[in-house]
Amino acid sequence: MKTSEVREMSVADLQDRIGVEAAKLDSMRINHAISPLENTSEFKKVRRDIARMKTILDEKLKQN
Repeated sequence: MKTSEVREMSVADLQDRIGVEAAKLDSMRINHAISPLENTSEFKKVRRDIARMKTILDEKLKQN
């Protein structure tokens, strides 16, 4: 997800999306423990997306 897309989201949408992405990361880790994933770089992408969303969420909360 691009930064510009994240900045357009509302605070509530960001909080929901962070929860969804965190759940996705957890399920990916569980699935990887059972049977290895072919593309393990997805872990890095999801972690960075979560971090990007949390950073922008903090910026929005500090503005208010």
